[in-house]
Amino acid sequence: MTQPVVHRSAPMALITDTWVMTRRNLRRQFRIPSQLAYTTALPVMWVLLFVYVFGGSIQVPGASYVDFLVPGILVLSVAFGIANTALGLSDDLESGVLDRFRSQPVSRPALLIGRALFDTMRNVLGLLIALGVGFAVGFEYHNGLPALVGAFALTVALGFAVSWIGVLIGLAVHDPEAAQTAGTLLAIPVIFASSTFVPVSSMPGWLQAVASNNPITHAVDAARALTLGGPAAKPVTATLLWVVGIVAVALPAAVLRYQRAAKWGES
Repeated sequence: MTQPVVHRSAPMALITDTWVMTRRNLRRQFRIPSQLAYTTALPVMWVLLFVYVFGGSIQVPGASYVDFLVPGILVLSVAFGIANTALGLSDDLESGVLDRFRSQPVSRPALLIGRALFDTMRNVLGLLIALGVGFAVGFEYHNGLPALVGAFALTVALGFAVSWIGVLIGLAVHDPEAAQTAGTLLAIPVIFASSTFVPVSSMPGWLQAVASNNPITHAVDAARALTLGGPAAKPVTATLLWVVGIVAVALPAAVLRYQRAAKWGES
């Protein structure tokens, strides 16, 4: 007996197919737990390296270096997530997985949104680990638990936004290793030319101008203001504007590139 064809509205198809794709990526992650090493080990390494190797030589006015550093490490963790997203999507392209999904009645944006949501969930795990290591080495928040939760949520939102840059890289660079390298090379200068590790005021004048307008600096400053105290409205607003702006540009651009492709795996 022929099964009746279920007609779904476009919004319902987008929601259900996005969840299916997110769940598929989660199941795949559990089967290959070694892929979590990059997400979980990197923030731990940065915390320990800068606290115990460089922390003694870096002075921060009005705060201990651990309290100054940990909010920056949280933002760093999601910024480097660009490489994870680019690698994962490029790997799906090369293996033909997305080509098979393309032949099925699956909402096209759901394939990409599912990847971005999965990487956001993976970011949450990395952030929790980084925060736990921070507490272990002496990090203290001075502005109450709700502010700490707000800093965490803001960082997660930034991670979702920058994952769309990783999606664009993954669609453009079909070799997984090259895609991961491209994502890492993009993240490194943006992270280091920011207030992640040192105050912007300690940088040369020309670099201060760059760092002051860096979205990573805005996010780090917002996380620090929320956890340590101080004026938070300006950096929080700037970070939210960057989040909205990145998603508004990168998400439609990624979907458009996908829809215009003659087939997966070709430019």
